[in-house]
Formats: sequence, C-alpha cells, structure tokens
Amino acid sequence: MNSEVSRTPTGLHALHPLTKLTLMLLALVAAAAMPTTLAVLAVFLGLLLPLAAWGRCLGAFLRTCLRVMTPFFISLVLIQGFFTPGPTALLRLGPFRYTLEGLLVALLFSSRLLVGLGAATLLMMVTRPDALMRALVARGLPNQIAYIVVTALQIVPTFQARAHSILDAQRSRGLETEGRLIVRLRAFAPLVGPLILSSLMEIEERAIALEARAFNRAGRRTSLISLRDTRGQALLRRVLLLAGLALVAARLMLWRAA
Repeated sequence: MNSEVSRTPTGLHALHPLTKLTLMLLALVAAAAMPTTLAVLAVFLGLLLPLAAWGRCLGAFLRTCLRVMTPFFISLVLIQGFFTPGPTALLRLGPFRYTLEGLLVALLFSSRLLVGLGAATLLMMVTRPDALMRALVARGLPNQIAYIVVTALQIVPTFQARAHSILDAQRSRGLETEGRLIVRLRAFAPLVGPLILSSLMEIEERAIALEARAFNRAGRRTSLISLRDTRGQALLRRVLLLAGLALVAARLMLWRAA
C-alpha cells in the first residue's frame, strides 16, 4: 500500500496524524449513525472520496475498496437475502425465499463496511504508521495499545501486498491465476497456504524486532520523528469530535422515539 513516503506530499499528507485519524473516526461514526443505505453512501461520497482526491490517491483508493469489498458484498447479499425473513419474496429456490428485506439489510451492512474499510485504507495510504504510533503515544496512549491500533489499521494493506507477492511468485512457477472462474478457484488454494504461513512468520519476526528495540521498557522515550501540530488542527479535531458525539446523540434520540 502506498504511503506518504512513496508519493508527492499533499495537504492531506501534511496534516497531523491525529487530525487524519479523527476524520476517519468521524466517517465511521457517521456511517454507524445513518439509518439508510443512501445516507451511509453519502458519507463515502461526500467525505472519503474528496479526501482521497485531495491526497492524490483516488484511483488507488477506489481500486482497493473494490477488490476488498467485492467478496464481502457478494456473501452479505446471498446470506442476508436468504436468511432474513420478510413478506416480500424476490426469488424462490425450493424451500428458500430471497426477500427484499434481506437485500435491503445486506445493502446497509455493505455500505457501512465500505465506509469502515475505506476509512482505514485511506488513513494508511496517507499516513506513515510510525508517525501515527508516535502521535498516539505522545498523547498518553500506552505503547502496547498504540501498536495494536496501528497493526489493526494495517491488516488490509499488508494482506493485500503479501497476496500480490505470492501470486507473482506462483505465476513465475507457471500457475494459472487468470481466466475462467474455475481457473481462479484452483489458484485460491496455493495462495491461502503461503499467505497464512507468512503471516504467522511475520508475527514472530515483529515480536523479535520489538523486543530488540526494548518495546516494553518503562520510562520516557525519544523519537527521531518530529510531528508538526497547529492550534487550527487541534481546534478542528475538537469540532470533529463534537460532530461525532452529536451524530451519536441524534441517532439515540431517533432510536428512542421509534
């Protein structure tokens, strides 16, 4: 996954990591608070896409969202459609009924997942992980918690990059990975095994690297990373947090009224 090190810096890249994190958290809260699919998609179109365009990574951002979301979307549409009860049947397959209510639930879940994955992906595309971790630790978050947060945000881009490397290696050995659906399904098994094993090996390598850097050492730490923050950004973060709280409060009021 591209980061701010590998592209021309933009205004979005220059923002403090906590400002970018607050923007993405606002997108998540807004997606969870919105009651309809169109409203959730409006968050994606009105917030995440303009931010990606500002960061000059719109194309890569959309391609990543499409690749990651496609399997989730297909599975949600199938599972929710057949297993969510409702009076309106769109399709019948023997004893099974595919309901309109299930389709609507699947679309709502998919749109919220799109915003969540999109926010995490965009954050990692325009923010250096070490800078984000430094910013979290500087605000008093324990090293262990900050590391967990940053690692969780890196799951999707890390898995994607590793999967591409494994596929390239398999292609160099003559494995067919493109073409008909049956060909792609056959290539899935040789991909999963190395992907899981390499992930387990990386966990051990990270543990050794953290131990070598005295990760659990108590006391004050110094860093080579210098983060520039401004009063304007600090004020913006407070406004965004208040906006998120207002959305949550409005959602709770509507839920109680219903």
